[in-house]
Formats: sequence, C-alpha cells, structure tokens
Amino acid sequence: MNPYNRQDVLRILRIHPRQLSGWEHSGLIARSESYSFQDLVQISKLRDLRATRLTAAKISASVTAMRSVSGMANPLLEAGTTRRGSRLIFRHSGAAMEPIARQFVFDFDAGSSRGPTALDATAINTDQREARANSLFLEAVHCEEAHKITEATALYGEILLLDPMHAPACINLGTIHYNQRQFLEAERLYRQAAAVDPEYALAFFDLGNVLDELQHLPEAIEAYRSAIRLVPTYADAHYNLALAYERIGQRRKALRHWTAYLKLDNTGPWANHARGQQRKILDREKLAIVHRSSRTHVRIQRTPPALKLV
Repeated sequence: MNPYNRQDVLRILRIHPRQLSGWEHSGLIARSESYSFQDLVQISKLRDLRATRLTAAKISASVTAMRSVSGMANPLLEAGTTRRGSRLIFRHSGAAMEPIARQFVFDFDAGSSRGPTALDATAINTDQREARANSLFLEAVHCEEAHKITEATALYGEILLLDPMHAPACINLGTIHYNQRQFLEAERLYRQAAAVDPEYALAFFDLGNVLDELQHLPEAIEAYRSAIRLVPTYADAHYNLALAYERIGQRRKALRHWTAYLKLDNTGPWANHARGQQRKILDREKLAIVHRSSRTHVRIQRTPPALKLV
C-alpha cells in the first residue's frame, strides 16, 4: 500500500496540525512526512483518546507503563483502550489493566474452571466493537479516497450503528451529505459530533459552514467562534468568520478576523483576498471616523445656521 503524506493524514483523520505536532512532541507518534496504514490506525486512536479529554502527557505515561508491564511494542495498536476517571485503561484478552498503578481493574481467576463472567464478556465485546469501528472507519476513508461514495456512506452508517458516539464518523458522513447539498442531514450529523465531543473544533467549523449555507448566519457565527475558542490558531475558522461578519455588516469584527487570518497564513490566494478585505475596511473606517469627527466638531461649536459650510 502506498504511504500517506502528512497532509493526507490531517485530511483523512480530520485533525488539526497542532494536534499532530503535540503528539509527536510527546513521543506518541514519530514525526514523519510518510505514514503507513498502521500509523493511521494509531493516530486515529490518539484522536479518539484526546476526545475524552485525557492529556497527551497522561496518554504518553500510560503507554510507556503498559509497554513495561506487558511487553507490548505498541499498546495503542495491540490493546483496546478506555478512560476511567483520570486513568487510561488498557484491555487485552478479557483483562483490563491500569498500567501506571500496575493494577487489574477486574479480578480474574486464571485457575478457575468456570466460564467467563458477565464483566469479562462486556470487556471482550467492547474491544470487539472498538476494533470493528476502527476497521470500518479506515475502510470508509479508503472508499472516499477511491470516490466510492455510496460504499463509504454505508460504512459510516454501520459505524454509527455500532457506536453512535463516534464523532469522526459523524463528521465524515456529514461532509458527504454536505457535498451532496443535503444540508439538513449534514447539520444534524455535525451537531451530533459537537454534542459527543464538545472540544472537537472541526465539528463546530463544519457546523458553521452548513449553517452559513442554510442562511442561518447568527448561528454560523457562533459555531465559528466556538471553533476558534477551542483552537485560536484555526486559520480557516477566522477566514470564514470574517466573511460571515461582513455579510451582516459588522466590518470591524470582520477586520479583527481578517487580521488574525493573515497572522496565520500570509501567502496564497486566500491571504491575498483577506489582505484586500482588510484594506477596504480600513479605508472605509478611516472615512467614517473623519466624518464622525467633523460632525462632532460642528455640534460642539454650535455653529449658527448661517455660518454652516456646505
């Protein structure tokens, strides 16, 4: 299979460049410009774990501890994972372990002749569902890459039957509907992703885009603002928010976001457009300020009508 480049990874898994850089800095994934299919699986799991609000440092410490106690080369690929409180739990062969404390979450009696307990079965079923959802997600992405949209749509639907909380599947399926101009269904899926993961900036950005298409500008603006609150360096969100503010006549607010966009991306056609809009607003505002100053001066001086300048 051909390797994926960095931009492929960001686009396929729909993550922000800053997230990937943070995981590289933490040692959770090696920095590279070329990624294998297994790398995509690992990065996908990191994305899902971060969605549970575990920090990269906590994940890194747990992965290191799990390597030490289990001998696994890559626990993120070889074991299931879940969050319990502030701890990262690894599940493997029906057992669940918190590796930093070196504790099993459940007691297992290896010498017992009894069959698996209900808890054992639940752990195994959870592992199976997670593995199945991950496999289906990557298969769906491959279908999208091959322009097999009908097949991809069916696969994302199957994922959401397995796990309605799978935010990336909601996002990708929503985008298929968006591209087919089925905006109401796209909106529903984007809202579902945002509800599942309130820290998923991309969900709010995409929600803003579809609300903009539906002419719901106040809601679109709030969605873009939510994306920027989560990721202040989200250049595309600044750009679209600036456009939305201009469309409702709030040029000064638009100017703030054109300026923010240019600090993040100052080359290329989008930057040229942003720079042009910034210049237009500054020119207009200068004229408005001069006009208001002139009117204020006349009012303060209380110039008699006969002396007013035409």
